[in-house]
Amino acid sequence: MSSATVTFRPQRARKVAIGAAIAVVVVFTVVSFGLTGATGDGPAVFQRGDQTAMIGLGIAFAAAILLFLRPRVDADATGIRIRNVIGSYDLPWEVVRAIRFERGVSFASAELHDDDLVTIVALQIVDREYALDGVRALRELLAAHQATTAAPVPPAEAEPAQQADPEADAGAVDLARQVDPPQQRAAADQDAAAAEPR
Repeated sequence: MSSATVTFRPQRARKVAIGAAIAVVVVFTVVSFGLTGATGDGPAVFQRGDQTAMIGLGIAFAAAILLFLRPRVDADATGIRIRNVIGSYDLPWEVVRAIRFERGVSFASAELHDDDLVTIVALQIVDREYALDGVRALRELLAAHQATTAAPVPPAEAEPAQQADPEADAGAVDLARQVDPPQQRAAADQDAAAAEPR
């Protein structure tokens, strides 16, 4: 079995997240440049710190959006490592029953032997063929592992050789030596004729 590692990440979601993060930073930066002069009718005025805070707020929002770049799944001969937006799982193949991608669901999932389901956010329905390729690759690794760890089927026990039965053999010999009924009757008739006085 190959020890190569397969890796899959969301495709469309990554592009959307990167674009959204850039847009948020740009918008907050532009807004920060507008924070000059008086804040209103009062004497308070915007300070440079207000502009910096606005840019920092935009960066914070962008960082939150970039969390959607976290999802990833890696798998090899030993197991599967799932990283979602929140939370990660490192699962050996021994605890995985199946890789599922049911119709109508948004993400693939790993079904465990204890009936738990671990969502694989890296494989999303919006990525279509890419996601299906990922599911196929994970299923192949799981099937290969299951094939190598399956308990060997014990060979069928040979039937013990049938021991010879002396009594049966003796009976067979006696039966072979017996004369069939017509011959037996002819021999009896000859003996009777010889015994008659002449």
